[in-house]
Amino acid sequence: MASSTQSPKVHHLRRITVYVDEARSGQFSWVLHESAGNPSVWNDIASSQVSYKTWVEAFDEGVVELNRFVLDERRGPRAASEDEDADPVG
Repeated sequence: MASSTQSPKVHHLRRITVYVDEARSGQFSWVLHESAGNPSVWNDIASSQVSYKTWVEAFDEGVVELNRFVLDERRGPRAASEDEDADPVG
């Protein structure tokens, strides 16, 4: 039986963005970046394994990959976390 003192999980909207990198002239790749909570800290969470001939191709494929993180398109990409408004345990 689960304890009633456990904090319920809240599903927060993840802050994920797509950007395009050009490692070499004419070779574009997408990168997914996610905020680490601090607005100035972002972490790479995924990147293309192939390069694309145009910026827009890379961007569009990055958006396709971003959509894989979305289970419900009405709510966007979500991550479970502790309920910040719950009473402290202990």
